[in-house]
Amino acid sequence: ALVGFSVSLLLAVALSGACPPSCSCRSLGDRKGLLVDCGSRGLREVPALPVDTRSLYLHNNSLTTVPPGSLDSLSSLQELRVFDNPWDCDCHILYLKLWLEEVSAPSLASVMCASPAPVRMKPLVQLTGNELGACKRLLPTKCLQFFWRDLVLIAGAIITLILVAWALKHSKKLLCQIRLSRYDSQGYYLLRRHSSKTY
Repeated sequence: ALVGFSVSLLLAVALSGACPPSCSCRSLGDRKGLLVDCGSRGLREVPALPVDTRSLYLHNNSLTTVPPGSLDSLSSLQELRVFDNPWDCDCHILYLKLWLEEVSAPSLASVMCASPAPVRMKPLVQLTGNELGACKRLLPTKCLQFFWRDLVLIAGAIITLILVAWALKHSKKLLCQIRLSRYDSQGYYLLRRHSSKTY
């Protein structure tokens, strides 16, 4: 009995350490992960979540967007509730849309847009890139840096190939000229020897 109490006490301490203060967490059993209930808490942003979250309730809050990468650590997630939030369906919602398409398609179907006006009350799953609006910067800075670096590398490779082709073309001509000049000099030498013998 004492061992069981100690284990449950340690589990409670571990849960309280990992659980966001604005949510409640419950163990789903031995090594099955956590149920993290953040529903109906008036949240305006997604809190830092335990990596072993298996069920996550974020419904009925004031969430408008999800920062890119904030849900990537939830590799064990199996159940997600994100409905009844005033989602702002501009280009910044793309991360959530793509993440839900990969992880939880049923949850994506429950996400309704609250703004901007042209897409109000439309399901996020039905929106295309054009409807989600244009960002001032479509690619993150790192992506742009990689793009320019790759462009320079490709240009360098093309220039190198052109120079190598040019060098090979001219080296063949040069080799032919050397062989011809060698042949001409040998022919001239043989002709001279032959003519000197006849005299």
